[in-house]
Amino acid sequence: MKQLILASQSPQRRKLLKFLGLRFAVKPSRVQEISKIKTTCSALVQENALRKALDVASRLKSGVVIGADTLVYVGNKRIIGKPRDLKDARRTLKILFSRPQWVYTGVAVIDAATGKTLVDYEKTKIFMVPLTDAEITHYHRRINPFDKAGGFQIEGWGSIFIHRIEGCYSNVIGLPMAKLAGMLKKVGISIL
Repeated sequence: MKQLILASQSPQRRKLLKFLGLRFAVKPSRVQEISKIKTTCSALVQENALRKALDVASRLKSGVVIGADTLVYVGNKRIIGKPRDLKDARRTLKILFSRPQWVYTGVAVIDAATGKTLVDYEKTKIFMVPLTDAEITHYHRRINPFDKAGGFQIEGWGSIFIHRIEGCYSNVIGLPMAKLAGMLKKVGISIL
């Protein structure tokens, strides 16, 4: 079986791959993410995912590299990324509670030996229940908001204020697993 390489330090992505029992190495990308929408959210996350995967694949002779990029979009070309500090995390959650938002994840898969490259994306709509300032503070004491787009997680404590989603659940965590499984199959790695 070809070696699988995750071009990300994301603990959420590692957890999703481990959950499936996949053996993989982590080799973080060194590229700087593009943070401005030029055309569409889907184009932005796909470009970032591809740049990350290409960076890691360029340093390998073999293996299949997975690159990913996730962002939260609230409309009017406004992206919500990872919060800078607790004040930003609180402000971000208040914005996200005020209206539905979309989580976009771009995924790139590159077979380093053959150069075969696949790029795709997933989009999930999220509806949240508002929290009070005290509830937000309590939430931030329980989770680390700094390593997540939007500063929240759908699993665990975050599940209490996610009213509903439309689309892929694992996409909100940071890696659309059904999409990824199909892409990996095309480069010779079957998850089942």
